Amino acid sequence: MPTRADILIEALPYIQEFADSTIVIKIGGNAIVEPSILDDIVRDVILLQHIGIHPVIVHGGGPEISEKMERLGKIPEFAGGLRITDDETLEITRMVLVGNVNTRIVSLIGRYGGKGVGLSGKDGRLILARKKAPVIVPGTSDEIDLGWVGETEIINPEILMITSGRGYIPVIAPIAVDLAGNSLNLNADTVSGDIAAALHAKKLILLTDVLGVLSDPSDADTLIMGRQEPSIDTTARKGRVLSHISVSEVDGLIENGTIRGGMVPKIRGGVCAIRGGVSKVHIIDGSKPHSLLLELLTDEGIGTMMD
Repeated sequence: MPTRADILIEALPYIQEFADSTIVIKIGGNAIVEPSILDDIVRDVILLQHIGIHPVIVHGGGPEISEKMERLGKIPEFAGGLRITDDETLEITRMVLVGNVNTRIVSLIGRYGGKGVGLSGKDGRLILARKKAPVIVPGTSDEIDLGWVGETEIINPEILMITSGRGYIPVIAPIAVDLAGNSLNLNADTVSGDIAAALHAKKLILLTDVLGVLSDPSDADTLIMGRQEPSIDTTARKGRVLSHISVSEVDGLIENGTIRGGMVPKIRGGVCAIRGGVSKVHIIDGSKPHSLLLELLTDEGIGTMMD
C-alpha cells in the first residue's frame, strides 16, 4: 500500500513535465448534472493550476438541454451524434449553456479559491463558425438539415491566452457566431479539439460518461487496450499498460461501428487536436473521483489515450 509520501513523489515528474503548459479539459455528461462529480473536477482543475499548469475548460450540457426541452414539450432529436437545432432549441441551448452551466462552473471555481472567467464562443469572436452541412441518413441518400448547428471556421485564442496567462481559468460555452452575426450551436467535444489545437495545448482531456473507447460500446468490460508506456520517472520499475488508439485507426473503428453515436465527435475532436500539434488526447470517465489527477499525475492512468 503506497503511503501519501509515495503518491506525492510519484506525481513529481509529471508536475515537472506539465509545468507552464496548457491543458484543455472538456466537461460534459453526468459531470454537469451531478453536483458532487463537478465539485471534484473543479477542485482538480484548481490544483492543476496551483502546480503551474494553465487549464482551459470547455463544457457541454447535453443532458440538461434535453431535460429543459422535454419540460417545455419539445422532443430532442439527433443526427450523426449532433443535436438538431431549430430556433427554439437554439434559445434553450443558449440559456442552459451560457446562463446556467457556465455560471455554475465559474461559481464553483470561485468557491475553491480560483478565478474563473465565463465565456462563450461569441465573446471576443473567440469562435467564428459556419453552418454545418446536412448529414446523410445512414443507408440512404436522404439528407437531414441540422438547423442552427455549426462547425468551427476560425479560433481566435487571444482572449484565452490573456486570461489563462494571468491566473484566470477560462470556462467556454460552445455557442459561436457566424459572419452574419447568427448564433450557432457547436458540439463541445469538437470545439475542445479546435481550441486545444489553436492554443498548442500539451494535452486535451475529454471527461465523459464511459471508461474510454470500448470494442463493444454496450459492455463496460471491453476497454480497448494497446501498448505499454514507460513511466515518465526512469526510476520506476514498470510503466502502465494503456488503453490506446492511434489517429490512423480512427476511420476504421468508425466504419466498423466500434466508435459510434456520441463517441464520434469526441474522437473527431481528438484527431483535430493531434493534427493541430497537441501531444496526446485522453478520453476518461469523469464520474470516477479525481479522475483528472489520476490520469495526469500518476503512473496508473485511466481511460483511453489517443495520439
